[in-house]
Amino acid sequence: MSKKKKNEFLRGVKDRVEAIQDMDKHKKVMAGGVIGVVAIAAIIGVSLSGKSARSVATTTTTAVVDSTTAAQVASANVMPMEKAGNEFPSLDITVETEEPRPELLEEGVQHSYIAKVQSRLMELGFMDNDEPTNYFGEVTKAAVMIFQRQNGLAQDGIIGPSTLPLLMDANAKHYAAKLGDVGEDVKRIQNRLYELGYLASADMITGTYDEKTQEAALKLQQINQLSEDGKVGSETMNLLYSDEIKANTLSLGEHSEVVQAIQNRLFQLGYLTSSPDGNYGSDTELAVRTFQSKNDLVVDGYLGPSTRAVILSSDAKANGLVLGDQNEQVARLQSLLAKAGYLNESNATGYFGEITEAALKRFQSNNGIDADGRAGAQTFAKLNSDGLRGPSKNDAKSNKSEKSGKPSGGSYSGSVGNMISIASSKIGSPYVWGAKGSNSFDCSGFVYWVLKQMGVGQSYITSSGWRNPGRYTRISSFSDIQAGDIVVVSGHVGIAAGGGEIIDASSSRGRVKRSGMSSWWRNNFIVAWRIF
Repeated sequence: MSKKKKNEFLRGVKDRVEAIQDMDKHKKVMAGGVIGVVAIAAIIGVSLSGKSARSVATTTTTAVVDSTTAAQVASANVMPMEKAGNEFPSLDITVETEEPRPELLEEGVQHSYIAKVQSRLMELGFMDNDEPTNYFGEVTKAAVMIFQRQNGLAQDGIIGPSTLPLLMDANAKHYAAKLGDVGEDVKRIQNRLYELGYLASADMITGTYDEKTQEAALKLQQINQLSEDGKVGSETMNLLYSDEIKANTLSLGEHSEVVQAIQNRLFQLGYLTSSPDGNYGSDTELAVRTFQSKNDLVVDGYLGPSTRAVILSSDAKANGLVLGDQNEQVARLQSLLAKAGYLNESNATGYFGEITEAALKRFQSNNGIDADGRAGAQTFAKLNSDGLRGPSKNDAKSNKSEKSGKPSGGSYSGSVGNMISIASSKIGSPYVWGAKGSNSFDCSGFVYWVLKQMGVGQSYITSSGWRNPGRYTRISSFSDIQAGDIVVVSGHVGIAAGGGEIIDASSSRGRVKRSGMSSWWRNNFIVAWRIF
């Protein structure tokens, strides 16, 4: 075939292909298979007979365009290539396996697009970080309503033509509670402001962002050197639960009769290991932190209104250090036992092991206290008194070293299997922000509750606090996670269940669930902690 004829042929094919492109989708599929076979046959025919290439191309492709019935398509023989190859021609056809996205996304809807919605709500701060799902539940609805409130829309919790464009806009507003807002999120903010001493009384926790709340937010921002706008946005919200927060209340360095009154009560309850003197020193701060941990309060070491109210109430839980505890108060106990002659100073490690328990029992027995091996208020009072009895001649201090730092399986009651069983017993319980059990949880509250049932003396900390809890064995590689490990990801925490599964209180699903650790967990992994 001459170069001129080839060019004429190719132009003819191009004209007919453009005609096919204007067809509807159904006709394209039928015509595509036929045109490939007929066109190749035409090329072979031209080579053998010498007919005009453009004439043949025009005739054959016109016939294809005009002949689109099922019977004509069926008559085309599509011959396979070699055994290992693909059939000719190859058609790239996408088969839809899901219904189109509903016009209205609302509670109860299941669709893959819901995961995009949840991811966006998390990114903007309206929803706690978690693995997105395709289910639109109560928690998602609540987050949507807050987004709508912030954007002046009707708060129906339904994502429709008005809400969706604003949510997915590149310049969408991030979460920020402000004057006039009403909701459960506002009540949570007010409660924390009250705990930190920025709101003066509990009756100010109303769920309405009023002028008193705005003033409290402004003062918090001023003391903590944030931008002062009186709103609680992402920056202020993150600070509220961080270790860097500065409270507007009694804290380290204070000296007053109020401090001494609180110290007297902490001493009575067995939290303060030194004599009350009215000075808010390191011993008092430690006592406050331990009290907050034992009484299900946010552990920050500040004597805010809520902490003071619980300390002075009849419902305050007394302290009692026991086998397996590990903290600064244990180190203080060990120092007092060493000073009294019952323990070698080298064993003052901060870990309450069998050697410390044996020394404590000897002290209690010699000083007229029930020798139960538990360090409570009576034991600390005696250790701090002038009339304590030292060890008898028959008492011998152990020269063995106390194990410290990383508790083993024998340190706590139960085992990994029991831990997974306890966690599994709450599958299906509702997700509620800030809840610590026993019938509803958020992610960190769920971990706290499970560890508490296992006898692990871990205070309540948020998911960010789990990045460095100061104890346990650190697991830095995602592939090294084992059953019973606490798995920390960006903004979320759960309990490894073994077999590549995780049990967690999920905001996106609105409940405690057990599921496989998907790529989301791997991609957002920060660290894991081995308890047993």
